[in-house]
Amino acid sequence: MYLRLAWAVCCGLLPAATLAQPPADPPAKFEIPYRLTDSNHILVRAKINGKGPFNLILDTGAPAVFITKPVAKKAELELGDKEVATFKSFELEGGLKVADVKAVVQDLVQIDGMNGLGLAGVELHGVIGYNVLAQFRITYDFTADKLAFETIPGFKPRIPGRISVDKADDIQAMGPMLKMLAAMSGIKPNFEVVPRGFIGIEFEDTTGKVIVKKVIADSPAAKAGFKAGDVIESIQATDINTGNDLSKVLAKARAGTKFRVTVKRGDQTEELTLELGKGL
Repeated sequence: MYLRLAWAVCCGLLPAATLAQPPADPPAKFEIPYRLTDSNHILVRAKINGKGPFNLILDTGAPAVFITKPVAKKAELELGDKEVATFKSFELEGGLKVADVKAVVQDLVQIDGMNGLGLAGVELHGVIGYNVLAQFRITYDFTADKLAFETIPGFKPRIPGRISVDKADDIQAMGPMLKMLAAMSGIKPNFEVVPRGFIGIEFEDTTGKVIVKKVIADSPAAKAGFKAGDVIESIQATDINTGNDLSKVLAKARAGTKFRVTVKRGDQTEELTLELGKGL
């Protein structure tokens, strides 16, 4: 019997499953809050080396992450050759952490110009390009207030051949020019920085209802008395029928804002007082 088994192994007659590789880790999923700027760019917030948050635009046309020189200074980055830096940590709002991110440190004309003229309605600090975006399967749904980022086990994106800055292009000279134009025109962009209001719930839309799926421990929602299964009926007398309704009401609410929230709990109607906490 032993000789037959040995012969079967040598001839490759045993099932291939005995030599199969272990299964890859399942993909991890993250929900990344975003907003559209006044110029309709997709903006997310991130911390670099624990500093921030900074406002970054998702740019599929950029080969890498680009940040401005003031941001690099605030994040205490050490610049290598040709103005390239590697982040010790890079975290997007929503809990997504990306390791070993290389970034080009440069005051881009696009960022300078938009900031100088206040076109985005918020101060921009850079862009997130291919070297980060290619690591994830991203679902863009502009009816929701979050983007879905999913890891891709076993996939290694091709790293751009050159992430560096050899010399400034002529177009870069337009940045200071646009700033001067804004000053001459009397344009004074208002970039008031306020923390995003944080609730601390997970919810789902179903048959015209917004139902609380989970309440995060010690969150503002938990302190207000939210419970899993609650149906959110209204906020400040505004009817809530979809997640989009909820997002609109809370879109510009800052930390410390208080809301009266009416929820249906079983057969009972409850009125809760919610005070928003600080988000990223």
